[in-house]
Amino acid sequence: MATSVFGALRVPDVVYRYYERRLARSLTKAQLPGHIGVVLDGNRRWAKQTGASTAYGHQVGAEKIHEFLHWVAEFNIPVVTLYMLSTQNLNRDKAELEPLIRIIAQTLRQLGSGLNDGTQLKVHPVGDQRILPEALADLLNETADSTRHNTGLHVNVAIGYGGREEIVDAAKSFLTDTSELGYTLDQAIETLDVDAISDRLYTRGQPDPDLVIRTSGEQRLSGFLMWQSAYSEFYFCEALWPAFRRVDFIRALRDYATRNRRYGS
Repeated sequence: MATSVFGALRVPDVVYRYYERRLARSLTKAQLPGHIGVVLDGNRRWAKQTGASTAYGHQVGAEKIHEFLHWVAEFNIPVVTLYMLSTQNLNRDKAELEPLIRIIAQTLRQLGSGLNDGTQLKVHPVGDQRILPEALADLLNETADSTRHNTGLHVNVAIGYGGREEIVDAAKSFLTDTSELGYTLDQAIETLDVDAISDRLYTRGQPDPDLVIRTSGEQRLSGFLMWQSAYSEFYFCEALWPAFRRVDFIRALRDYATRNRRYGS
């Protein structure tokens, strides 16, 4: 591999910058997704591979979120959902979970302040806050309240999230609502349809994700937006989340742009 220097960049860096610009220029607004979901996977494996602590892997992964949101804003993609902490993650050892919770809390504070280029973020919690530590649940609500009227990028933070649990919660909400209206069970069953569930999801009122990206090479959803992703396009990237690059993101967008979306027709 060439190691000569061109300006302040090594030749491979120059090539990648050119490749990135070429890919980015090939995309038109009409080809871009309106909502991207991302499974931020690979922090622990990245830490192991680099000889770092697990907590440091989570910290670098958190810092990547801010970098990634700059890329999303750059392409004027209006909505992104970040899978940050699943219901299953809450079962991890205390020695890993407690630092992870602190890192997530710090990330939320930073998201509440927007990006460092002045871009405002509208932060929306997605998950079951009842199973979270009280301080983290309070911070989620405070961040959502303080950014509610922001007009910039809409960021769903999936924290304490499980796709099955979301659907169950939606079904319980439907049954509660129909009971309060005095419906019999037969009447409730008669009115139950797709919209009745969709209108009670954590993402109600939002468009479903057009594209779901998962890093780390794993090819599964792990319960992420199971209902909403029925007609999403999926992109599985080998890069671990802390090592995910702008060129990897642009490749995902380019791949999405080549898909023929038929929505089951």
